[in-house]
Amino acid sequence: MKKLIIFFTALTFISSAQIFEPVKWDFSQKKVSENTIELIFKATIDDGWYVYSQDAGEGPVSTEFTFINNGENYAIVNERVQEGVPIEEFDPNFDAVLKYFKKEALFTVDIQVMSTDDFVLKGDVYFMTCDSTQCLPPEALEFSFEIDGVDESLISSDKSSHQKDGKSMWALFFIAFLSGFAALLTPCVFPMIPMTVSFFTKQSKNKSRGIVNAIIYGISIIVIYVALGVGVSSIFGADALNNMATNVYFNIGFFLLLIIFGASFLGAFELQLPTSWVNKTDKASDKGGLIGIFFMAFTLALVSFSCTGPIVGTLLVEASSGGYFGPIIGMLGFSLAIALPFALFAAFPGWLNSLPQSGGWLNSVKVTLGFLEIALAFKFLSNADLVLQAHLLERELFIAIWIVIFALLTMYLLGFIKFAHDSDLKYISVSRLSVAILTGTLTIYMIPGLWGAPLKIINAFPPPMQYSESPQGFGSGSVISHHNTNHENGQHIGPQGLMVFHDYDEGLEHAKNVGKPLMLDFTGHACVNCRKMEEQVWSNQNVKNMLASKVVLVSLYVDERIDLPTDQQYVTTMAGKEKKVKTTGDKWMVLQANTFGTNSQPYYVMLDHNEQELLEPANYQDYGSVSLFQDWLERGVNIFNK
Repeated sequence: MKKLIIFFTALTFISSAQIFEPVKWDFSQKKVSENTIELIFKATIDDGWYVYSQDAGEGPVSTEFTFINNGENYAIVNERVQEGVPIEEFDPNFDAVLKYFKKEALFTVDIQVMSTDDFVLKGDVYFMTCDSTQCLPPEALEFSFEIDGVDESLISSDKSSHQKDGKSMWALFFIAFLSGFAALLTPCVFPMIPMTVSFFTKQSKNKSRGIVNAIIYGISIIVIYVALGVGVSSIFGADALNNMATNVYFNIGFFLLLIIFGASFLGAFELQLPTSWVNKTDKASDKGGLIGIFFMAFTLALVSFSCTGPIVGTLLVEASSGGYFGPIIGMLGFSLAIALPFALFAAFPGWLNSLPQSGGWLNSVKVTLGFLEIALAFKFLSNADLVLQAHLLERELFIAIWIVIFALLTMYLLGFIKFAHDSDLKYISVSRLSVAILTGTLTIYMIPGLWGAPLKIINAFPPPMQYSESPQGFGSGSVISHHNTNHENGQHIGPQGLMVFHDYDEGLEHAKNVGKPLMLDFTGHACVNCRKMEEQVWSNQNVKNMLASKVVLVSLYVDERIDLPTDQQYVTTMAGKEKKVKTTGDKWMVLQANTFGTNSQPYYVMLDHNEQELLEPANYQDYGSVSLFQDWLERGVNIFNK
C-alpha cells in the first residue's frame, strides 16, 4: 500500500462544475537485451497544465510508481524510475519553487526478466496535475505490461542480486564506523587501549616489531567482526535480512532485546558471556605468534561483549537493509573504528599520555548509550505496530516517549540523576555540557511534534504523520480523525470538532431520522482550499453552530486511499472513460463527478431527503467568506424547512 503522503502535502482544488482530464498516459515497452526490457511511461499534458516530478519538493504530491510482485518474475534494475529533466520554477499554487513537467513527461525503468513463462506485470502510477491557479485530486492509474518469458540460461540464480540496496554502502560504512567509535568509549573497551599497547611494546624485541604485532592485533579484530557479518549474511541470506524490516515478530523481539541491553547499560544488571569461553580464549592467547595475537583479539571481543553486544546487534539489524553485503560492510566499519586506535597508539606510544584517565566518564558514556538503545527500541516496536495497523503506538505517543527519554538523558548529563555505578560529579565538563545542550535542544524541538509539527530532523524515526491520533495536528482548529470517536450511527470528529459522517448512506439515513437537510462536503485530506474554508469560514461561531445543529454534515474524502472490500470494487464510467472504483476515495470521486458534474474540491451540496438539491452548490471561490457561506447555509435550511 502506498504511503498516504497526501496527509502532509498541499493541494489547491478548484470548484467550477466541469470535469478536467488534462493528462493522458501511454504505456509501452522496448527490449534492451535478451532478458532486459525497458518500460516506458509517457504522459501527454494539455497546454497550461503540468505533472510533478518524482521529487517535486515540499507541497504537492510527487509522481509515484508502484510495481506489484517485484522480485518474483522480474526485478527492477534501476534504483528508481528514471525521468527526464524537469522544469524547476515557481509554482503559485504552493508559493514555492517546484519540479514539474509541461506538455510531456517521460518516465522509464529497466526490468530483468526472471521467468521462463509469459506473465503480466501490473502496477499503478500515482500522480497529480495542476495549472497556474488550480490542482486536481491525485489519481492512481493502473498499468499492465505483457512480458514474454526468457530462456532458463539467462535467469540469474540469485534473483535478489538485481535489487538495489536500501542504503548507500558508504553511508552504512560511515554509520558503522561512528558506532564503533562509540563502543570504543565504553568502560569495557577504552581501558584496554593502554594495557594492550603497553603489552605489545614491552614484549616485543624492538619498536618496529611492537608496531607490527599491534597492527596484526587490529587486523585480527577486524577479521573477527567481519566474520560475524559474513556469518549473519550466509545464515539468513539477503532476502531474509530484507524481510526482517517488516516482520512483526522480529521487530517485537528486537524491541525487547534492546530494552534489555538498554537496562544493562543503565546499570540494572551485567550481561556477560560464559566465563569458560573467556578462559579458553585467554589460554589460547598465551601460545604466542600469530595465533596468540588472534586469540588476544578474540578475548577482547568476548570480554567487551556487555558493551559492544548491543551496538553490534543494532548495527546488524540496520545493516540488513543493505542486502547480503550490508552486515559485512557494517562490521568492517565497526571493527575498523575499534582496531585503528590500537595500531596508532602502538606506532606513537607517546600519545597515550594524552588519553584521559579511565573513570566515571566511561560509565557516563555507557549510560548515555543505554538511553539511546531504549529510544531506538521503540522504533522497532513502532515498525511492528505499523505492519499490524494496530494504532497502539501512534505518532504522538512515540514522540512523547522520546521526549521523556531525552529529557531524562539531559537531566542525567547535567547531574540531576545518578545511577548505581556513577561516581560523584564534582563539576560538569565542557564536553558533557555540550552533549546536554544537544539532547536538551532535541527534547524541546520534539515538543511541537505533539501538535503536528513535521520534525524533519528525526522524521525517519517516528510513525508517519498520517499514522497519528490527529493527522492534521490536535492543536489546530481542523482536526480530522478517522479512527477516533465513533458516536451514533458512524459519526466521527471532523473539522472544527464538528461531528461528521464519512459515509453517504449513513449520513442520509441519519438526516431522515433527525429531520435535517443533508450537507455533502466533497473534500480532500490535502486540499488547501478545503482547509482554508474550514479554518477561516467554518470557525466562525454562527457558521459553526449552523453546521453542528441545522444540517447533517457528511465529509467525503475523494483522495481516501483505503481499499474497498473486494466484493464492493467495480468498474464504471466517469466522464466517458472507464474507471475502476477500488478505494473509498474512488467511490466518492465517481459520486461527485457523475452526479454533480465536477471533480473539484471543496464542493458543498445541500440535499433533501429525496436526494434532490435544495439550492445551488457552494465552493471556495464564490462562497469563501463568512457572510456568503452563512447566507448559503441559511437559504438551504429555510428552503428545507418550508
